[in-house]
Amino acid sequence: MQWQDEAIIIGVKRHGETSVIAELMTRERGRHMGLVRSGRSRSMQPVLQPGNRVEAVWRARLDEHLGELKLEPLQLRAARLMETATAVYGVQAMGALLRLLPERDPHPHLFDALDIILDAMGDPADAGELFVRFELAVLNDLGYGLDLTECAATGMRENLTYVSPKSGRAVSREAGAPYADRMLALPAFLGEGTAGGAAPAADRESMAAAFRLTQFFLHRHVYEPRGITANDAREGFVQAALKALTPRADRQAG
Repeated sequence: MQWQDEAIIIGVKRHGETSVIAELMTRERGRHMGLVRSGRSRSMQPVLQPGNRVEAVWRARLDEHLGELKLEPLQLRAARLMETATAVYGVQAMGALLRLLPERDPHPHLFDALDIILDAMGDPADAGELFVRFELAVLNDLGYGLDLTECAATGMRENLTYVSPKSGRAVSREAGAPYADRMLALPAFLGEGTAGGAAPAADRESMAAAFRLTQFFLHRHVYEPRGITANDAREGFVQAALKALTPRADRQAG
């Protein structure tokens, strides 16, 4: 058995004295692991860093075996990802999200999204918005997608302000007003805009609401049923992204 695919490294663990087991997010074959011989060598260590994009060749006698990987670097961005707290935590947090999916289950759109977000990690504001959308995409692929396009009660597509914690569907300001204390906030930047206009950019308040929204549904549908908790890197990413969106005067006052 053999295949070749583009991949992003999301994790590495030692195996024996000189080898490692690399965990990849591949474009066509989903999350996949394999043995990299001499993976702890000086030449391979810079390649085997989370966030790097590589060309992977996997070989095994049988498809269900762990198999052996040969990796060639395509984009070594790990050093750049060490420059900001959002990037350091973000690459770990997205790797943890991908581990919620079945191994070897193709999700090419998530590969593409991961690649784009890793390139955007230098801008904390962009990184925060993209990360929330990545969490929503993972929820959708797990079968728990949210419908944020129209009001669950009226079918309206404007003035969507809330999300029902029961159905995961958007609710308009008017329909949700009597139940506002039981609703989750729908940040405007996750909406479709109004009157044909573009959705506004996120600020600190709306970003915090977005993180609470995805956390709620990840906990309810994924973490709690599996008896696990969110990866600590997510909280680190959230705090770093929110700090970057806090006005300078407020940061200095704090």
